[in-house]
Amino acid sequence: MSPYFFNLENLINILRQISLLGIIAMGMCLVIVCGEIDLSVGSIYGASAILTAVMMMNGFPIWLAFVLGIAVGTLFGLINGILITYTKIPALIVTLGMMNVVRGISLIISSGRVVNISPRTVDDPTLPIFLFLGQGKIAGIPVMCLFFIATAIGAYFLYNRTLLGFRMKAVGGSARAARASGINSNVVKTAAFAIVGFLSALAGLLNIAFLGSVQGTTGQGMELNAIAAVIIGGTSLAGGQGTIIGTVIGVLIMGVLNNGIILLGISPFWQMTIVGAVIILAVALDIWTRKSGRS
Repeated sequence: MSPYFFNLENLINILRQISLLGIIAMGMCLVIVCGEIDLSVGSIYGASAILTAVMMMNGFPIWLAFVLGIAVGTLFGLINGILITYTKIPALIVTLGMMNVVRGISLIISSGRVVNISPRTVDDPTLPIFLFLGQGKIAGIPVMCLFFIATAIGAYFLYNRTLLGFRMKAVGGSARAARASGINSNVVKTAAFAIVGFLSALAGLLNIAFLGSVQGTTGQGMELNAIAAVIIGGTSLAGGQGTIIGTVIGVLIMGVLNNGIILLGISPFWQMTIVGAVIILAVALDIWTRKSGRS
């Protein structure tokens, strides 16, 4: 309906816009395949960026701030996994609590203010290299898109070509059968949560490299979009079923939906309504399909 949609610049813009969501969705797919869910990814996304930005402003070398930001995100994911698997608290409760804990930490660190990264606030000669990760292009392709592509390839290899990926599908399909086969489901699920924490932190750091600023509320709603993309891509909320390629397609669908809404001049408030409706429809379709298969 829009004459601008198939414009090359717009298509590249869609890819850039979905890159950060896509990186998180790769990890979310692994968690959901294990039969769990993570509502804290948006908070981890924002907190890792906040922490990294504050360390840069306080004289930390950029490479060290980058590594520590990634490590903190991975640690939050690891804590989620340990609490869920070893205390048997439902993932919905643990990650909902972690979402608020991490969001609170972000607001405390930033004092509720916007944190800016620029040559005026960060005295480090490698700052342009860091900003290039978010703002630069290689052969006309945004670097963020290359990160998304690399993450998707890595996730596809892990999911389809490694023992850990096979065990994730086994645990999600039937935890009891997996344990009977000698698979430590606690370790497998914890690894999945650590991976999504790592990828959420990576996406958060790329976001600050792109915008040059971050605030305590950054990442709100990101968990909803990531879950929606995974479900739209065919991953079952019951666990055990899903594909990385399907998740990539789900992310693309989300990007096209949001881009189309903007191009058609529809109020952005409709984005949340449409995403919520799509989630309900996708889950209902998944349940109906599984029931039909059993019958």
